[in-house]
Amino acid sequence: QVQLVESGGGLVQAGGSLRLSCAVSGSTSRINDMGWYRQAPGKQRELVAVINIGGSTNYADSVKGRATISRDNAKNTVYLQINSLKPEDTAVYYCNVKIGYIRLTNYWGQGTQVTVSS
Repeated sequence: QVQLVESGGGLVQAGGSLRLSCAVSGSTSRINDMGWYRQAPGKQRELVAVINIGGSTNYADSVKGRATISRDNAKNTVYLQINSLKPEDTAVYYCNVKIGYIRLTNYWGQGTQVTVSS
């Protein structure tokens, strides 16, 4: 059993910053990609940022230059720092990890609400 616990969401003013955390526990044999997705009302879930086991990162164009994803492998935790927040960043943010050696299994967090006020 794998559990993902997210924290750090909330209400932020435009121009502000926040840092999301996602701690992974349970049967974490090998955590490969760790990422953050978001889903705004009426929209599909989209990738925000991902970091692989080697530390390489990839960002959505909408957050490039404003977001930093990082991971602490000793703590099985992934972080997402977003600066210069915009109202369009408002969404539920979900943590995602892929665990396994050859066959990877996807796990999702419960989501944390981020609301950016103008």
